[in-house]
Amino acid sequence: MHPRDQIIHTINRIYYHGLTTTTGGNISVIDGNGDIWVTPSGIDKGSLRREDIMVVRSDGTVEGPHKPSSEFPFHKAIYDNRPDIKAVIHAHPPALVSFSIVHTIPDTNVIPQAKNICGPIGYAPYELPGSQLLGNNIAKVFKEAYNAVIMENHGVVVGGTDLKDAFQRFETLEFCARTIINAKTIGSVKSLSDEDIESFESQIPVLQPEQDHVEYPSDEREIRQQITNIVRRACQQGMMISSYGTVSCRWRNNDFLITPTNVLRWDITLDDIVQIRDGKREPGKVPSRSVWLHQEIYRKHPEINSIILTQSPYLMAFGVTGEKFDVRTIPESWIFLQDVPIVPFGSHFKGKKIIPELISKDIPAVIIENDSVLVTGDKLLQTFDRLEVAEFSAKSLTMAKPIGQLQAIGDKEVEALRQKFLN
Repeated sequence: MHPRDQIIHTINRIYYHGLTTTTGGNISVIDGNGDIWVTPSGIDKGSLRREDIMVVRSDGTVEGPHKPSSEFPFHKAIYDNRPDIKAVIHAHPPALVSFSIVHTIPDTNVIPQAKNICGPIGYAPYELPGSQLLGNNIAKVFKEAYNAVIMENHGVVVGGTDLKDAFQRFETLEFCARTIINAKTIGSVKSLSDEDIESFESQIPVLQPEQDHVEYPSDEREIRQQITNIVRRACQQGMMISSYGTVSCRWRNNDFLITPTNVLRWDITLDDIVQIRDGKREPGKVPSRSVWLHQEIYRKHPEINSIILTQSPYLMAFGVTGEKFDVRTIPESWIFLQDVPIVPFGSHFKGKKIIPELISKDIPAVIIENDSVLVTGDKLLQTFDRLEVAEFSAKSLTMAKPIGQLQAIGDKEVEALRQKFLN
């Protein structure tokens, strides 16, 4: 994809998901010739066209109908000091700006992949926007091997080996920041140790053997379409980010289809989905690292036909605090979810039987501390609906905290709901 198209695609994703303002933020890509393609200054991010993207040639010549971003100096300074970085994103996402204006950085040890994707987070002192001094401050931090930098009273800037890599880091860091802020509303944040995160990485299971022969009948292709549609919707609804999220759906007997690993969730296609048949994977593909857990749930629970394992900012607030997620809020929440226990970090590791044993008709979802929420169901749309209800319930509980104590639905009312809707 041409740099102009890469930038338009990414800025649309950032702007329409509330991660920057109409004229705030900027993106650049440096190509093999040393030319820097960059968003223009002061132009509406919601209506940018590819022809609006400016290019600053390696000799300093500027081409395009506008002025390059006023922050171009620090983009160039980053490229000059870090030749391995090929794309830069700067924006003012609300949660990271919150950290910026209190002069601190988010603790990425709250979730394993946040630390792995973002790495250590740098901090750049304030200088006048667009100034060479600001560029020098930021470049100095990047030169110390940071790929993500909180800018004092300004926002955040991240770099990547390409624009997809930079966006994944940007989105993951903002998600981490939102999770911490939401968590602090309801309790105390509990971070993982470096040893916990290392154990998470080391438990990645050995790949299943490959199938000798693969078939793609019409019912299998239909499931692929359902999975990609649900992944896309989850991303659009803010319940899945590009760096994390697994969706699977039973196909026949205990065979199933599942999302892959190391493919950005925003960009998953039908061909990326991995078929698991007779315990073997589709040749040439790598399924989600949680494939073992999905397989065990399907084997133990023939009534379950779909699973979503994801991170959403309000449910994860409960996941990183250990606070009780009480769904006795409104009738719909209890009917859809009943009880949502929180299980310890590591319960999802290969060989652990906790989650497959815990899941039942009365417990269709669990929160895994500092990792994710797992939701099960019959049809995939039903499972996604449960996820939405769970996230909305978590959001309501978090928003209620500053205004009063939850007045839960009583046992008598719950029993009436059980008799009418669940028996």
